[in-house]
Amino acid sequence: MSITKESELIGMKKISKVVGLTLKLMREYAKVGMSTKELDEYGGEILKSFGAKSAPYVTYGFPGYTCISVNEEAVHGIPSDKKILKEGDLINIDVSAELNGFWSDNGGSFVLGKDIYNHQPLVDASKNILKKAINNIKGSVKMVDIGYLIETEAKKLDLK
Repeated sequence: MSITKESELIGMKKISKVVGLTLKLMREYAKVGMSTKELDEYGGEILKSFGAKSAPYVTYGFPGYTCISVNEEAVHGIPSDKKILKEGDLINIDVSAELNGFWSDNGGSFVLGKDIYNHQPLVDASKNILKKAINNIKGSVKMVDIGYLIETEAKKLDLK
């Protein structure tokens, strides 16, 4: 989407703030012993409180309001009553929503509780690579170049 009017910028900022806040609050709410379904429903309630609609749930028929991946799940984990969060889990939450015709998508990974499985170096490396990628985004840079930068930086790391 190209933003050409002030009203469009305001709309994008509003939904982006809602999505970012939902992600932040879900991270803070996550507790050992909780199911990913319970965490997902909490996120869904936050979105609804702002009048936002979950893109995965409403638009695509996804069986959750957010995507929650745990440990080895790469992306788009399906929330479940059977998936219980444990100490040291690597959790990724992806929040995507629509409000008044504007869309936003944001995600983040974190370690729940104590880092007993040494996941934090991966989380830190991901954040550092993302910052480097963002700093390289300019008007003439192609998305493929940003993807290549991310891939190249990730390959330099020895995260086992």
